[in-house]
Amino acid sequence: MADPVFDDNPEEELEGIRPPSKSQRKREATALQALGECLVKLTPTQLKRVPLPDDVLNAVNAARAIPQRGARKRQLQFIGKLMRRLDEAETAAIQTALATVATLRR
Repeated sequence: MADPVFDDNPEEELEGIRPPSKSQRKREATALQALGECLVKLTPTQLKRVPLPDDVLNAVNAARAIPQRGARKRQLQFIGKLMRRLDEAETAAIQTALATVATLRR
């Protein structure tokens, strides 16, 4: 029986368990922050159609009330942070609802 520590190709075994790179994590965080920015731009009626957890909804509403550029940017980063805690199904549901709202706007 071969010891996995001393295998000839340990990279093949470890390939499936490697965490995403820092660049990939940054791309994902930026995408979620942009998704949050789209949520902030929606009207209250449109926002009701999007399935959001209460903490994200509260953060979006708070961002709407912030007129200062720097504070608004920090709030958008916070929304992105909250959205990173959501699972993929919740994020996909939000994206689908945003796409539906966007088509209704046109």
